[in-house]
Amino acid sequence: MTDTARNAAAARDEDGLLASLAVYLHRRVLIVVLLGFSSGLPLALSGATLTIWMAEAQVNLTTIGLFALVGVPYNFKFIWAPLVDALDVPLLGRWLGRRRGWLVFTQLLLILAVAWLGFQDPVLSPWHVAFGALLVATASATQDIVVDAFRVESLEVREQAAGMAGYVAAYRVGMLASGAGVVLLVAWFEVLGAPRAEVWAWGYLAAAAMVGVGLFAALMAKEPPAPADAPPREGKVAKRVMQTAVGAFSEFLTRNSAVAILLFVVLFKFCDAFAGALSGAFVIGIGFDKATYAGVVKGVGFAAALAGGFAGGVIARAMPLSTALWVGGILQMLSNLAFSWQAWMGVNVPALMITIVVENFAGAIGTVIFVAYISALCGNRAHTATQYALLTALAAVGRTFLASSAGFIAVETGWIVFFAITSVAALPGLALLAYLQARGHFRELAAGGR
Repeated sequence: MTDTARNAAAARDEDGLLASLAVYLHRRVLIVVLLGFSSGLPLALSGATLTIWMAEAQVNLTTIGLFALVGVPYNFKFIWAPLVDALDVPLLGRWLGRRRGWLVFTQLLLILAVAWLGFQDPVLSPWHVAFGALLVATASATQDIVVDAFRVESLEVREQAAGMAGYVAAYRVGMLASGAGVVLLVAWFEVLGAPRAEVWAWGYLAAAAMVGVGLFAALMAKEPPAPADAPPREGKVAKRVMQTAVGAFSEFLTRNSAVAILLFVVLFKFCDAFAGALSGAFVIGIGFDKATYAGVVKGVGFAAALAGGFAGGVIARAMPLSTALWVGGILQMLSNLAFSWQAWMGVNVPALMITIVVENFAGAIGTVIFVAYISALCGNRAHTATQYALLTALAAVGRTFLASSAGFIAVETGWIVFFAITSVAALPGLALLAYLQARGHFRELAAGGR
């Protein structure tokens, strides 16, 4: 190659690199990133952060485990996903447009629900806490539906990868803010001498204010154009919603091995969800304080999760999808045993750091590969939004219904045995993976079939 040719090639490579980086500064991509932060906020507020609050208030483990059921809306969001497509929010829809109207509505509802939840007492008013957490989860699940649709419709093809990458990173930052951020803030309020009965209320009020990031993004965004073949907005809304829902579900259920696919979606991440239901209560319960929890579990764990996400992307690109799922599934299964080791080690900060790095790194690898699999299942563009909502809702079953028994099991077995059981819980998902592989499911996906 001549010097001129080499220089030209280098210039093209540099231009390509600069263009790849510059896409993150596009207005549409930045809006999606901010919405990712807002989407990541609510999950911990009705999950891990809430369990820390309840554990500190000395609510019993059985009750804490049952609170996993407040995540039920994530399981059933596919039911009202067609409604989000068919209906406009009164007033807001007319002012902002269909997608932005729903975004603003869900974020306003989130702000109210999070603030209300923070003023409840887990000991004196457990049913009020449960209702508040359920309302937070419902608004959050609806926001997820809208943000997914908004992201797909507003980003150009060349912006989709950058938008998704930025969204996932910002989602994790949002989870960190409502997890470690709120816990650290509560601990700081205690140091300042704030009454113990009020510190969690102030922490949740701060989290409610953080939702303003997504609200700002929704107001600054442009409404994506409606598809050229979109049905008219007037007329028989109920009929359009029903046709959309029936078409999406029937198309999926007529696929080869449909039942096995749905069971696999439910069970692949179950071992992670089973252990995660009590991981926060475990760390506090064996003697670590809130500051250590926030610094190690959320701080070090956050970095490990980002690294694991990158590693999962590399694995998903380098290997066939079925092989990548085997890697992710086995890593998830083995990583839960690190918590059994931690229970044996007791209050040991270096050991906790190792445990959290292993669990978050392996869990993130499994999540990225699993999302790649779900995306591959949603190849029919006529039903992508509803089918994606259905599959992600099924994936949340492990985090809600199945994991709700975690408290009972932990009480009966102790921490060491409990986390060993969560590791064994990965085996049904791996068995289904072997079955689908033997039935040629992954060959059909690779070929674009069903």
